[in-house]
Amino acid sequence: MKLTELRKIIREEVRSAIQEELKDILLEAVRSPKQVVTENIAIPTPQLSSKPLIDAKKAYMDVMKETALSFTSQDAQTFRPQGSIDMANGSLPEGNVSMDQIMGLLNSK
Repeated sequence: MKLTELRKIIREEVRSAIQEELKDILLEAVRSPKQVVTENIAIPTPQLSSKPLIDAKKAYMDVMKETALSFTSQDAQTFRPQGSIDMANGSLPEGNVSMDQIMGLLNSK
């Protein structure tokens, strides 16, 4: 018998033995009683602070009052375009803006 034929026979026998074992393992897994696994996980609730809720709300409102800005109509900039304005098309006449005008807008803050 040649070596290649022997290898071929061994491969086939090993393959058939493995297939038989796998069939037995799968049948055993299917027939065995199934256990239902349930997990009881308690989700911790984060606590922001140990202070009562009213104190936290009051502290938040105090911070908001400190950082709040109050604007009136006097704080708004006025815009007065010069020249003819096309109200129908919403376009302004063409023109040039000088650097003095730009700097005046930047320095007015």
